[in-house]
Formats: sequence, structure tokens, C-alpha cells
Amino acid sequence: MPRPLPTPAQLDWQHLGFGVFIHFGINTFAGKEWSDGTVPAAAFDPAMLDAGSWVRTAKEAGARYLVLTAKHHDGFCLWPTATTGYSVAHSPWRNGAGDVVREVADACAEQGIGLGLYLSPWDRNAGCYADPAAYDDFYVRQLTELCTGYGPLMELWFDGAGSVGREYDWDRIMAVVSRHQPQAMVFNMGRPSIRWVGNENGLAEDPVNYVVERTADSQYTDSSSGVGGPRYLPPECDVSLRRGWFWHPDDEPKTTGHLLAIYYRSVGMGANLLLNLPPDSRGLIPDGDRARLREWKQELDRRLSGPVEAVVENHDGGATLTFPAAVTFGHLELVEDLADGQRITGHRVQADGVDVAAGMTVGIRRLHQVPAATAQRLTVALEGPGGKLAAARVFTGLPDASVPRIPEGYEAPTDAPG
Repeated sequence: MPRPLPTPAQLDWQHLGFGVFIHFGINTFAGKEWSDGTVPAAAFDPAMLDAGSWVRTAKEAGARYLVLTAKHHDGFCLWPTATTGYSVAHSPWRNGAGDVVREVADACAEQGIGLGLYLSPWDRNAGCYADPAAYDDFYVRQLTELCTGYGPLMELWFDGAGSVGREYDWDRIMAVVSRHQPQAMVFNMGRPSIRWVGNENGLAEDPVNYVVERTADSQYTDSSSGVGGPRYLPPECDVSLRRGWFWHPDDEPKTTGHLLAIYYRSVGMGANLLLNLPPDSRGLIPDGDRARLREWKQELDRRLSGPVEAVVENHDGGATLTFPAAVTFGHLELVEDLADGQRITGHRVQADGVDVAAGMTVGIRRLHQVPAATAQRLTVALEGPGGKLAAARVFTGLPDASVPRIPEGYEAPTDAPG
């Protein structure tokens, strides 16, 4: 069987590396993670909503794309949909004339960030949800509105929570995507082109396999779905800056060290990172959250400063990396040549016969934090038939930086909220 290969759109998405998730909706005003569709639309009234500030915050943190929860499981729509009265059109915000999706889409276009939209298949408000055929009609209309009304979409996010055991008409749903947004990445359901990493801690495990036959369905079950044989489906690691996905006044952001450790275990492992920034009930990202993001970005920039590119010479079983002169570094990045698919299954890096770094996956990028080393030439042993490197570099900034850790025992909430 031929090896599954990435599409140009998949590789473009993988190169983006880091995006921001925005969880915002009726839950923000109800103090809930999952509401049941009965919170009145009148509760939605963010007096200071500024989508431009959300996008600026994301861009300043280094994000290349943004995914907005246009409709979460409660069914409340952040755009004035013609399909239901449970939307911003029936709220006091902007006197019922507002459109959060439009404001976010315009801000993303203005600031040069890719736009993604989350449209929950599970809907706890729609009366037709109990009738699969009627709900498929309803959902296709909603998806068509989003795919035709807001410009090019980078990603469409189909969350599997609440849908285990439910059959949707994915052929019809995917036909909408194929017709109107053929370049959009499809997350995890239907005919996915990217997949969920399998946890909400934002962490990938070595090896990170881009070719899989199944995708995990939900944080709350052990079920998975087949994808019709081996397919190239690179993973996205979703995690919240805070513990919860929606804003709560008693929650707080993760430490800078925790966020650094997440970056090394997601972007640094060849997966994409989707970091959630929940706006508060004013419609603004809290000052403390923005300050923590700045701290994290500044520290990351210091660590990954002073890049020195290597000349890469591939040969059977490995590669040689040569720098213009001897260089002292604390970080090493390897990039696999993915033109013929993911092939590298293991790698070991040495300087003068001494191990510097080792692991399995290289993929779109593999970032190693290493004890400070000085070398002009590195040798890389590669496992896997036909594996080659496309590029490599070292970073000279903060070669003695401490190694960040995930707090012991940390787990994102795994109980399905009521």
C-alpha cells in the first residue's frame, strides 16, 4: 500500500505551529463549562467586547491562526443565524444587531491571522436534535452560513464531545466544506485532515505519528473512530491558558514554566499547539492573562534567540550538520523532509562522539533542549527507511536555561460538567 502523503494544505497548516483558541459564549455569563441550552439568550451582553484586542493578543503571543467557538454544545450561536432564535440576534448585545463571528473574522483579516471556526455537532438547545435527519438539515444550514459568510477559513473544528454513538450525515456535511472551504483543515470528525492529540493538557507523546487509522473521540470516553485506513493526520494539541475553557472569575492562568513545558511537548514535538484564551464577561481577555502570555513569549523568545542554520548533508542512515564556526547552544531543532511522507522513526545526535540528544519523531519540527554544548559539526543517526532531514538549526540564547516541567499531578478537568 502506498505511504500516505501530506497535502500542501496540511503542510502549510503544520508550518503554522501555534494557534489560539477562543472559548466565548453563553457559558461565559452563566459560570459554566457546559450549559444545557436553557440559559436565556438575554444573558449574553458583553459591554466591552473588542475582537480586535483578542486577535492582537494572539498575534503578539506568536499565534498564526485563531479558532473561535461559533457554537458550543449549548447551541448558542455567536452569529445571527437564520436557523434558531438561540443566538446573538436575540440578545441585548449591540441591540441584537451584533455578530461576534463577523467581528473576529474582520479582525483576523486585518491583522493577517488565519481564521478557524468551531461548530459543535452536539446541540443541547435545538429541538430537532432528537431527529437525526432533521438535525442534519439544521446543521448543514448552520455550517453553510459559516462557510459562505466570513471569508477563507483556515480550520473547521468538529468537537466529538457528546456525540459518541451519534451518527451524523458526514457526507452531506463534508460536501459543504468541499464546496465552500476546500483548503480548510477539518478537525477530527467527518473526513478529517488533522486530528486531536487525545488529551486536553496540550501534550504530545514521542512518537508523534502523522499516519494513523483511528482518531480519539472525546476527553470523556475511551472511544475512537476509524478513518478508513492509514491516513496522514497530523495532531493538534488543545489546552487552556487557565484550567477551564470558559472564563471564570476564580480561575487563573498557568505559570510561565508550565506554558513553556507545554510548548516543548507540542510545537517542539512536531504537533500544533492551540492555546485557549477565554475572554471574560466584559468581552476582553483579562489583564493578568495577557501579562502571563507576554512573560511566556518573552522567555520563549530569549531561549530561541540567536539561531544558527546548519548545512545539512544527508547520507544513508543519517545526516551531518555543519555550522559556519563552532557555536555554543542550548537548543537544537531538526526538521524532517516530509515530501515522501513521515519516515523517521528514531534519531540520535552526537558531537565528537558524545550524545547530545535523542528521540523518535522528528516531523515538521523537533525541538530539543540540551545541556549547553559547543560544536561546529553534529552527526545525526536516523532510523526509518528513507528518512531525511530538510533543515536543522541551533539556538544560542540562554544555553543554560532551566528545564521547565509540567506541575506534578496536573490534569485538565476530565469530568463532564453538568
